[in-house]
Amino acid sequence: MHFELIGEITQVETIAVSRSIRDSARLRKRYGTGRWRKRKGIATVRLVDGRIRRPEIHWYEAHGIGQKGFKIKRFLS
Repeated sequence: MHFELIGEITQVETIAVSRSIRDSARLRKRYGTGRWRKRKGIATVRLVDGRIRRPEIHWYEAHGIGQKGFKIKRFLS
């Protein structure tokens, strides 16, 4: 699902770190070595069809590399 973040991400939590992440090998190969974290939070997004929704989103991030791989897990409203 394609979307655009249009607000801040709130209620951010870390749900996995380094070796606890299933995709850690893929992340290192694609983006480089770093202390990868899988995170989740709530954001306001604009969907492809123009609707604005508030979903729970998940993504990966590492210091010096940034946030990668955003995906919507569920819609809250």
